Amino acid sequence: MFKLDERLQRDTVKVGDFELCRLLIHRDARFPWFILVPRREKVFEIYQLAEDDRIQMLRESCLLAEAMVDVFSPDKINIATLGNQVPQLHQHHIARFVTDAAWPNPVWGSAPEEYDAGQLEQRLEAMVSVLQGDGFTA
Repeated sequence: MFKLDERLQRDTVKVGDFELCRLLIHRDARFPWFILVPRREKVFEIYQLAEDDRIQMLRESCLLAEAMVDVFSPDKINIATLGNQVPQLHQHHIARFVTDAAWPNPVWGSAPEEYDAGQLEQRLEAMVSVLQGDGFTA
């Protein structure tokens, strides 16, 4: 049975589910930062997914990235699967701007700024409205 890593639970809020992946938003309000987590047990690397799941994860990653471009108009979308701190397979999607707090450096390593309730709700509504119905449910 799928169980979300404790650190991901602590650092994120659930947005919804694609066919394969759970979609989360990171609690750091400085960046539009979403995370895909395949709902599969004991998967730590993409190559450990079945071939159909690998293809589905890429499809969901592209849908997410396209939605982020539509909603946020970033200068760059950073997509990464690191796993140094959280071994469970998860893929970060971060909208980056030349004017953001960390540009051009990585977003990791500095204290996050929490969302206020209205800001988080607004960001979630914008993304869900673009993703809803394309194999995604909030």
